Amino acid sequence: MRCAIAAPRLRRRQHWLQPLHEVLEQGIAGELLFLRLAQQRTRFALCQSKTGIGVKFPTLAVLPSSPEADAALYPLQDTTLGSLTMYVVPETSSVLPQGISVYVGKHRSALLRAGGGLAALQARLREVTQLMSFTAASIAAALSDRVPDGQLGPDARRNLKSSLGYEITFSLLNPDPKSHTVDWDIEGAVNRFVKPVLDKLSLVANFSVDSQILYYAVLGVTPRYDKESSSFLLSAHSLPHVINPVEARLGSSAASLYPVLNFLLYVPERSHSPLYIQDKDGAPVSTNAFHSPRWGGIMVYNVEAPASPQASLPVHVDVDMARVMEVFLAQLRLLFGLSREEVPPEFLLESPGNEGLADWELDHLLWAHTVENIATVSTTLTSLAQLLDKIGNIVIKDDVASEVYQAVASVQSAVTELSLGHLLAAFQASKEAVTCSERAFFDPSLLHLLYFPDDQKFAIYIPLFLPMAVPILLSLAKIVRETRLRKKEPTKID
Repeated sequence: MRCAIAAPRLRRRQHWLQPLHEVLEQGIAGELLFLRLAQQRTRFALCQSKTGIGVKFPTLAVLPSSPEADAALYPLQDTTLGSLTMYVVPETSSVLPQGISVYVGKHRSALLRAGGGLAALQARLREVTQLMSFTAASIAAALSDRVPDGQLGPDARRNLKSSLGYEITFSLLNPDPKSHTVDWDIEGAVNRFVKPVLDKLSLVANFSVDSQILYYAVLGVTPRYDKESSSFLLSAHSLPHVINPVEARLGSSAASLYPVLNFLLYVPERSHSPLYIQDKDGAPVSTNAFHSPRWGGIMVYNVEAPASPQASLPVHVDVDMARVMEVFLAQLRLLFGLSREEVPPEFLLESPGNEGLADWELDHLLWAHTVENIATVSTTLTSLAQLLDKIGNIVIKDDVASEVYQAVASVQSAVTELSLGHLLAAFQASKEAVTCSERAFFDPSLLHLLYFPDDQKFAIYIPLFLPMAVPILLSLAKIVRETRLRKKEPTKID
């Protein structure tokens, strides 16, 4: 099964560029160039608020700033998943700040300043399209587990694999409860900071959240004491050795059906405080945290030492959950591959706010998971077909065959919907295909045959029949020898 998936491209035609050229020459205030990326095609349409051509856009005078312009234009946009709208404003417009030529909003639109000629604007449009849409590099990252190592960058395999669900576990590690009594309002922090993000990600997968407190859970690495700063340091090369000892105490991934994302808040013991994390250059990490791809993240939360050595213990500690959740949500974005790429200095990206990710970033995530789901179904069904070809006496039940047919039909539907630009329908079809293919592969009627090939039959039956075969073969050999001896003896004649 081969699936060809093309990412949206910016197609340029002479009759599309002619209205743009006229707008740049005239410089009429209040005119906006409407660029929409949808259904794998790009088209330009000129809209003027004064004459009422197309829809009526608010004039530039009503939009004093870029965020307000983004909010005001949002009701006029195509909010379909996977769509992209760009507005080109005159060079003298005050909508964009001084020195900013591109403003990327938190929805599915961008504002571009006209200037530098038509060629410069075309290059700017291409840059914005590559930033906000799904490119060939994004496809390679989504298929990172199926692409040779030499064709990918070092960070290509850091993103979480597509799954129908994820489990998020927040853990508080207190290795020294005799010195610290740590209080964290994890329930309130989840409702305030995490829930808005997960509500938006609910289109991608199902999420469950739990929390736990682990006492006497220490790091597997002894930090190094620095005399100059009177603190303890964890170097970058020692961080991989921190996870394994701590992971043994978590115990959440063993019984989970879905990938588990671990976020650990570590309060150092009194004898190793304060504790700071260093990067590969030896500089302190500003967040005092690090993350492990496809696993989660750890943040070290230092506690101020008591002013007096005779202070009573344990010391009560109230965790600043806003600061902690800011770090954990940033790590969650990195785990899903939503890190902000380096953009030119004249680009301004709007913060997504409490939702944690912009609408166009959600589209990017849906694109990636759809492509990965299609590849996963193709791999699963191919593996199933190869295994069944090796087993000649297998019987396929009707319900298993039905699941296979449904998986193939759903994959074909997903590819068709992608070609039409229907991102949500394509993603839903790809999820259905994954579910059907896994039900067929792991059907109970096939499991005992899939894991019982012919070579294992020989390994099982030979120890049983070999002890019986040895005396039988020896007896047959003896009978043959005696028969030959009888034939050689001379016949007695009376």
